[in-house]
Amino acid sequence: MAIEVRIPTILRTYTDGEKAVQGGGETLAELFADLDTRHTGIQGRIVDGGELRRFVNVYLNDEDVRFLDGINTKLADGDSVTILPAVAGGMS
Repeated sequence: MAIEVRIPTILRTYTDGEKAVQGGGETLAELFADLDTRHTGIQGRIVDGGELRRFVNVYLNDEDVRFLDGINTKLADGDSVTILPAVAGGMS
């Protein structure tokens, strides 16, 4: 099963600068574990304590996985996963 994972700039140090990588797994948790076998350390930047990190947004085919099954969201061949760091800021 091939899943395309779009990597944000801040995490590209783990993927040798690649904007997108391929991974596999039946759930997001399995996908992130699979990615970590080739891109050591990336899983720890996305997952903490078995859950998505608070300031990391993950989208499956443009749908926020927090409104699906989170880290246990099921994947299918050809799906696209996008990882985006949350953006904070404003004027003080």
